[in-house]
Amino acid sequence: MPLERDAEGRTYAVHPNGQRTHYICDDFTDPWKPRETVLIQHGFGRHANFWYHWIPVLSSKFRVIRRDLRGHGYSSFPSPEERQTYRYDLDTIIGEVVDTLDQLEIEKVHFLGESTGGMLGEIFAAKHPERLLSLTVCSTPTHLPPSALKLFAFGRKDWPTACRELGSRGWAEALSRIPGTIPVDDRKYLPWYLDQIAISDGEGLAQYAEFLSTLDARPFLRQIQAPTLVLAPTESVAVRLQDQRELANIIEMCCVQAVLGGGHEIYVTRDESCQGHFLEFVDSLCWL
Repeated sequence: MPLERDAEGRTYAVHPNGQRTHYICDDFTDPWKPRETVLIQHGFGRHANFWYHWIPVLSSKFRVIRRDLRGHGYSSFPSPEERQTYRYDLDTIIGEVVDTLDQLEIEKVHFLGESTGGMLGEIFAAKHPERLLSLTVCSTPTHLPPSALKLFAFGRKDWPTACRELGSRGWAEALSRIPGTIPVDDRKYLPWYLDQIAISDGEGLAQYAEFLSTLDARPFLRQIQAPTLVLAPTESVAVRLQDQRELANIIEMCCVQAVLGGGHEIYVTRDESCQGHFLEFVDSLCWL
């Protein structure tokens, strides 16, 4: 299937199942030199634009691909008619990552996944080791416990129902009322944050919430062979530092960097620290 560009200049990979994945490619490396690729995969509710501040740091050294998850940002999600034939399962979601790389003619990547995007990266690393140069996960749980699913439901039947009834913006507004969930204190940040999440359709988020509600990376962790960096927040309400440190005992080539403070979204609140750890980690791979 061909790559596509829309009237606004956005770029998409069109998959054999008919779904479209929006991606952004930034590459300011020297054109005569070989370069490696970093694939950035965001967490729930967010999309590629949330990683804009990493691009100046990374794109002079790497080709950087920021990819919107199914139903997030400008990526499509199956209509009621398409749901009859679209298999919304792990093999499909992972397969769409592989197909995106194939269409872009990228053999291997440094996978950088944040929050639940890191769960996808862990499973991708286990199922497709030949496509990984390295794996970095940031603020990543191995699964979502019942307490998290109940929190995200905001008094509704379940998390997907909350996304459908509140819409993407309404769901994000409910989240923002929980102390410590919105990472930046600047008063102008919250309106921008909500406007960006509102780009996603509530139904698209609901479908992905259904998928995430049963996703569990734990059975895949011991299969990961790629060098792995864990960026572990010390103050996240979603992941415990001791659980993150335990990954070093499960994944064969794994190092854990504790990132002090900043809540859950340390890729924003502690971006310079996270970027420094990531670059140091990738540089160290030259010696393996």
